[in-house]
Amino acid sequence: MQKTIAIIGDGAMGTVCAIMLAENGCRVRLWSAFPAAAELLARTRENRRFLPGHRLSEAVEVTGEEAQALAGVAVAISAVPTQFMRGVWQRLKPHCPRAFPICSVAKGIENHTLLRPTQILQDVLDGPGAANRPVGALSGPSIAPEVARKLPATITVAANDAALAEEIQLLLSRPYFRVYTNADLIGVEIAGATKNVIAIAAGILDGLAAGDNAKAALVTRGLAEITRLGVAMGARMETFYGLAGVGDLVTTCISPIGRNRSFGEAIGRGRKIEEALAATDSVVEGVATTASVIELSAKVGVEMPITRAVHDVLFAGRAPRDAIAELMTRPLKSEC
Repeated sequence: MQKTIAIIGDGAMGTVCAIMLAENGCRVRLWSAFPAAAELLARTRENRRFLPGHRLSEAVEVTGEEAQALAGVAVAISAVPTQFMRGVWQRLKPHCPRAFPICSVAKGIENHTLLRPTQILQDVLDGPGAANRPVGALSGPSIAPEVARKLPATITVAANDAALAEEIQLLLSRPYFRVYTNADLIGVEIAGATKNVIAIAAGILDGLAAGDNAKAALVTRGLAEITRLGVAMGARMETFYGLAGVGDLVTTCISPIGRNRSFGEAIGRGRKIEEALAATDSVVEGVATTASVIELSAKVGVEMPITRAVHDVLFAGRAPRDAIAELMTRPLKSEC
C-alpha cells in the first residue's frame, strides 16, 4: 500500500522533499501555513516564491487546512524554520496523533528556550521534558535549488528511534540524493544550527573582501568552536567531522546562493541588518540562532569567539572590521 507522507511547510526544502517523495512513489500532502499560498501552489503546481522552475507531481496534494495536514499519513517532515515551529505545531497539535513520528529539516535553536527542533516538537506535542515521541533530524549539505536540479547531494538523518531514521533514509534516497543514518541526534542538530552562524561570518569576510586565507581560517576555527559546544552538550565529536558538520559548514560558507552567507556578505558591504533581512523572502536562520548559541555557550561554559563576534555585529552595533580585528588580536595560544 502506498504511504502518504506529510510535508509541513511550503519553503524550498519542504518543496524539494515533496518532489523526491513523489518520485519514490509516495503520496504526499504538502501543508502551507498560509491558505492563499496553498491555493496558488495547488493551482500552478510550482513554488514560484521559494523554488521556481520545478513542477510538483500530481501525487502531491497541497492544502492549507489544518485538519487535513496529518490525516491518514504515516510520517511527517517538518520543514518549518526553527523560530516558527512552536506556533505552527501548536496549530496542528489537535490533529496530531499520539506517538506520531516527525522528522525535522530545520537548522536552528529556539530563542529563550534554547531547544533544538526535535525538542520543540516534543515540548509542544507531548509536554515539557517529554522524549518518547519518535523524532528525527535531516541535515547536511543540501541547498534546495541544487537538489531540485538533481545535482548530487549527500546528507544524514538522525533520530531517537533507529527505525524512524531508516524509514526516512529509504523514503528520501534518490540516485542523486544519498541519505546516511547517524545515531547522534544532538550532534546533527547542533551542527546544523551553528554552521549558519559561521556562514554569516564567512559572508561578512566576503563583503569585506578579506580573502581566501581569512575564510579558510574562519571555517577551520569555526568548526573547532561549534564542535566544543556540541561535545559539551553530549554530542559525538565525530559528527562534526561528517556531513552534518564540516560538510554542511563548507557548503554554507562558500555557496553564492546560501542565505546565511549572502546575508553576511550584505552586512560586510555596509548594509543595515534590517535591509539585508528584507532583501530575501527566505528566513535567515543564523540570525536568531546566533543569539541562542551565545546564551547556550554561556550556559555550558564554552568559549566561542567567532560566534561572539557575529553576535556583536548583529546585536551590539559593532563594525565588522572591528570585530575581525579583535579576533585577530586575541591573546596568542596553542591551536589544539
